[in-house]
Amino acid sequence: MKTNWGAAFQIAAVYVGTVVGAGFATGREIVEFFSRFGFIGLVGILMSGYIFIFHGSKLMRISARIGARSYQEFNLYLFGKYIGTVVNLLMLFMLLGVCAVMLSGAGAVFSEQLGLSKSLGLFVTIFLSILVMIMGTKGIFAVNSFVVPIMVGFSFMLMLLSMRLPNFLEQVLFIPYAEDGWKSVVAPFSYTALNLGLAQAVLVPVAAEIKDDRTVKWGGIIGGLLLTLILLSSHFTLVMLPDLESYEIPMAVIMKNLASGFYWIFILVIYGEIFTSVIGNVFGLERQVKTYFSLPSILIVSGIFAITYLISLIEYGVLLSFLYPIFGYCCLVFIILLWMKD
Repeated sequence: MKTNWGAAFQIAAVYVGTVVGAGFATGREIVEFFSRFGFIGLVGILMSGYIFIFHGSKLMRISARIGARSYQEFNLYLFGKYIGTVVNLLMLFMLLGVCAVMLSGAGAVFSEQLGLSKSLGLFVTIFLSILVMIMGTKGIFAVNSFVVPIMVGFSFMLMLLSMRLPNFLEQVLFIPYAEDGWKSVVAPFSYTALNLGLAQAVLVPVAAEIKDDRTVKWGGIIGGLLLTLILLSSHFTLVMLPDLESYEIPMAVIMKNLASGFYWIFILVIYGEIFTSVIGNVFGLERQVKTYFSLPSILIVSGIFAITYLISLIEYGVLLSFLYPIFGYCCLVFIILLWMKD
């Protein structure tokens, strides 16, 4: 059976677009889990890359094989009926929390980079998300297929510019002191567990829709490789920024310093990546809520945005650094069981 490479690259784009959300695109998430640990963070990224390639592909292949229509069905298969039900409820709260982080990230772009109000950013994002949600999976494919290649291009451009700066190699090999240095050991596992655990909200129904095993397999492998390369290029860029933990959107600060001519385009790309993750998470949430309540999709989506809007009013950096590590530790069991499952 031949691989449908066009569909494989579409799956890869959705995989990357779902994972590369507010925290990833802004650089804040990479700083929190990797770059603040210097060279140890680089080793962590390489470990994360392997997990993204192997487990991402496996997650989607199993989904396609069992014909899971939602991550809820996938978790029941993975954990069993009773534990799976508990995990699905936990996932519901986690997706709400992450969606709130994404919205807060959109607000941070408007306030920190554009000089506009955070509330305007939240409302614009919610309005555009509802428009794309009406289009369903085709809308998600379209947005990701456009935004992801541009994001990859900018990541490599910034890395190449950073590599030309003095003391680049010294900064890459430097291991800074961190009071919570033990987290650098857990980070590759908690980071990938968090992202794969949440990405299944989109990846499971997408893989089940494609069905072809080889296409899904290569979509996962290509997507995992791209995520590894983007992580590496972003890390090589971020370690060159002094006081990297003090910025809400460190990647935008670097772009302003190294290639100011592309700054506004890059801001749009960051916003686009945040946007793809918002619609991906809401898409998964809407599917799960619909299994509990027979309500119109527009009503469910409106309810989701009402809840996440209230949470997103908390400062973006605070929200991300608090919620993401906790969610990552909660998802570790998911990664272990996925690894064990045939």
